Amino acid sequence: MAEVYHALGLNMHQPMGNLLSLHNSNEHWEAKQILWCYDRVTRMLEGFEDIAKLHMNFSGTLLKQLEDPAVRDTFSDVVDIEDFLNRYRHSNIEFVGTGLYHPVYPLTPPADWDAQTSWWIGLAQHLLGRDVFQGFWPPEMGFCMEMIPMLKRHGYKYVLVDAWYIKPKREMRWEELRYRPYIARHEGEEIIVIPRDRELSDAQESGLDPGWFQHELYERTKGCDFPALVTTWTDGENGGWFRTTNIESGFWGHFYHQILNRYREGTLGFIPVHISAFIERFPPDEEVEVHRGAWNTGDHWGGDFTQWTGSLLQKKGWDELHNASNYYHKAKKSFDKNHSTVHDPEEVRQLIVDAYDHILTAETSCNFFWGSQWVHRSFKELEQACHLLDQAMSLLNKKF
Repeated sequence: MAEVYHALGLNMHQPMGNLLSLHNSNEHWEAKQILWCYDRVTRMLEGFEDIAKLHMNFSGTLLKQLEDPAVRDTFSDVVDIEDFLNRYRHSNIEFVGTGLYHPVYPLTPPADWDAQTSWWIGLAQHLLGRDVFQGFWPPEMGFCMEMIPMLKRHGYKYVLVDAWYIKPKREMRWEELRYRPYIARHEGEEIIVIPRDRELSDAQESGLDPGWFQHELYERTKGCDFPALVTTWTDGENGGWFRTTNIESGFWGHFYHQILNRYREGTLGFIPVHISAFIERFPPDEEVEVHRGAWNTGDHWGGDFTQWTGSLLQKKGWDELHNASNYYHKAKKSFDKNHSTVHDPEEVRQLIVDAYDHILTAETSCNFFWGSQWVHRSFKELEQACHLLDQAMSLLNKKF
């Protein structure tokens, strides 16, 4: 039987302004539990630094809140945000990149992908203390092959994808589809795709017994004739399993610490690993394609993006978002061409930059996730963006 490796990841995300919103709506306890989840991680790794191989991603909308002085001051009696960020900077956690405003990339205008990606990198380098991020976590696991050249431009070596969407070029066994990294290519660029085991990830999210997990990994990988990489990735601050203050009954005490203790004792049966180390030791050499899709949600399987596009208002929101993005890129092109003829080019440039920030904010997946309930948030951002662009275009049309 081949060696079996396990890569465990946690996705940390909050919608824009959610922490203060919870506080201001008297949901103080929920906000505290969420912040304790972020503070807890590095504390739970103490004593296991030599064997813990954890991956994490922080959405840009969460990082913006952790950077916000108002958030830090409001919750200063709950956690010291700068302190736990500093502990993250000095940890051996493998952080992976994502999009600044948590967009579902396949649904958003491709012209905006670079900004969403590069702006996150700049913010995360500052807050998380990493110069390079080797892996990429697509928000909502929304991935399509067209993203590959963009990801390569920003230095990413691998991307997480849902195993259900792996499209092999030959007949493959069940375990091959789930437990091997592959190469995916698009327009002359290639990236390593890391399949995430959907079923085991669902178990990780809702509470699982370490003994069951050991047995399940054995059963799922016993037919592997290759080094198997089992990847599980879930939200890291949702549900009582992660939020409980009784550590021994939650994810860290009941599951993660027991797994690490068994590995240290030599009784685990698989090896915790960082994905970057695995692909360096076992570089993939086989190519696959990946179907367009997202991860499963409570009501939908993810392949058709219905969670974000199912209602008439959601569809209208996406139409208006694409229109606003086109308007921005038209305005920017006009400014780049004609700025020397404008009376106050800096004013126009700032109007266009501010408008773009509103458009990228409108692309936040949370605006569309809850059916029609939050789409108004996207419309509000787009209205402000279009107002600023109207002002910019008016000034551009005024010559000296």
